[in-house]
Amino acid sequence: MSLKSQVEAGIKDAMRAKDQDKLRTLRAIKSLILLEETKEGSTGGDLSSEEEIKLLTRAAKQRKEAAEVYQTQGREDLWTKEEAELAIIEQFLPKQLTEEEVRERLQDIIDRVGAKGPSDMGKVMGVATKELAGQADGRTISTLVKSMLA
Repeated sequence: MSLKSQVEAGIKDAMRAKDQDKLRTLRAIKSLILLEETKEGSTGGDLSSEEEIKLLTRAAKQRKEAAEVYQTQGREDLWTKEEAELAIIEQFLPKQLTEEEVRERLQDIIDRVGAKGPSDMGKVMGVATKELAGQADGRTISTLVKSMLA
């Protein structure tokens, strides 16, 4: 089942349950999907699973960053709203890997591409961002690769 159809089914369920947080979040996801499908240069069809994950990851990252800002500003009302939306978006994302799991996967990638030092970081990052898309934050991957290649 595609993300779009899952979101549409979720919208119906949220409307029946009168869950405003879930409804608002799912409508935002649906809007992002529709915008991505109809943007200039797109194929006009359904999004691939990689594109769906990128879309959801971007939306989750936006919510995390906004929640951090609201928390530092002492806006608990907006912080809780962003956290609720983030929790709903994360239900559609693949399971996030722990730091140790990411480290193991990165070591495998480093061995595969034959990286020896910091100058090979680009090769490792290219493969790692594709393989770990949606499963780990890009900043975490970058930090771990730097430390492992140093």
